[in-house]
Amino acid sequence: MYESLERNEGMKWIGGCLVILGSTGFGYYMAQQWKLRLKCLEQLRQMIYFLKGEILYGHTALGPALERIGGRFKNTEGEKGLSALPLFFLAVAKGVQRQQGELFSDIWKKELKQLEDTPLKEEDISSLKGLGDHLGYLDLTMQERNLLLYLEQLDGQISYLRTHLKERTKLYTSLGIMGGLFLTVAML
Repeated sequence: MYESLERNEGMKWIGGCLVILGSTGFGYYMAQQWKLRLKCLEQLRQMIYFLKGEILYGHTALGPALERIGGRFKNTEGEKGLSALPLFFLAVAKGVQRQQGELFSDIWKKELKQLEDTPLKEEDISSLKGLGDHLGYLDLTMQERNLLLYLEQLDGQISYLRTHLKERTKLYTSLGIMGGLFLTVAML
């Protein structure tokens, strides 16, 4: 009888340790998602900046400009979100080159679905969708204004994420640890 009680007590402690490890891991994961979202938005800003240069100064058509920029950033290794953005640009460029009578904004929206599994939030994807609605059919001045407006929005998001980076990473990791400890104490 004492043997089974000791075994149950040991199982409780093992379970408690697993809860603490799991919640700590989740807190660390959330902190990494914040950092990765920041990296994705910084890369997106750089890509949009290059797109603006290709359109305005290179007088390149939208399809080849997207293909060139996607090819330039395609070798991004590591995090999933960073490699998804160049692939998105390349997919849109392929859709434009097929010329099947589809509107550019429809191609853009269709290809945005591949960014759903990235650290980008719904609001990031929604504003990127809005950019696609205004590209391709306007004159150069209007395209420049839309790109500059989008770059301004990105800069606002990036500065917010940078400002709160340290406090959020500390918050997420400490909440993960403290939540695990609280659950463990409540279970035991």
